[in-house]
Amino acid sequence: MIRRIHFSTLALALALALPGAAAQAEGVFAQLYAARPPAGSSFVRVVNPEASPVRVQIANGPSQEISPTQPASTYAIVKGNQPFNLLIDGKPAASLQVKPDTFTTLVVRRDGANATYAAIDDSNGAQDALKAELRFYNLAADCPAARLEVSPTGPTLFQDVKPGASAARAINPVSATLAAGCGTVRSPSLVLPALQPGDHYSLFLTGSATAPTLHGQTSATDPYGSK
Repeated sequence: MIRRIHFSTLALALALALPGAAAQAEGVFAQLYAARPPAGSSFVRVVNPEASPVRVQIANGPSQEISPTQPASTYAIVKGNQPFNLLIDGKPAASLQVKPDTFTTLVVRRDGANATYAAIDDSNGAQDALKAELRFYNLAADCPAARLEVSPTGPTLFQDVKPGASAARAINPVSATLAAGCGTVRSPSLVLPALQPGDHYSLFLTGSATAPTLHGQTSATDPYGSK
């Protein structure tokens, strides 16, 4: 059982401990007091479920290469209800806009020389600051209902996640080994990293229904005012 400690109390305790912990606490305080985007801002990222790397840029955010080892970009901060550009491999791919105060993941796939994308709404996330959030995406080809479970014989965390959809839940930040699957076929196991309260961790089921693969990545947002 994880003992719940108020976030500011935890940061203070770290600051009073070893020098390395004090430096970590400074990072915590920096996050607490970092500049916040204005109301009506939205957050957009791109995920690449395919084997070949893709370079993406959202609005005025940084250009980033996303691949199986780092499937998702950071969330770029954009203005709700205002157009922004999506660049793929340095070329304009689309002019988009999203609703204010939302989180969106764009799933990009290559179609010959062109690229297509589909939007997934990430706004229904967990709001418990004392827990971590897991978000599971079914991006595998021909998998009508994906699941995520604790490996090898633990409970099921998500089930019946439809193609091109995601599901989220709050968890106590504990270590675990996970596997995903479709039908009776399971992916190789993935070790969940040590998560902290407030962390958001994404899990992407890719590959196919007969050869599923599970990738994981801690979600991150571009610093506001970094442009």
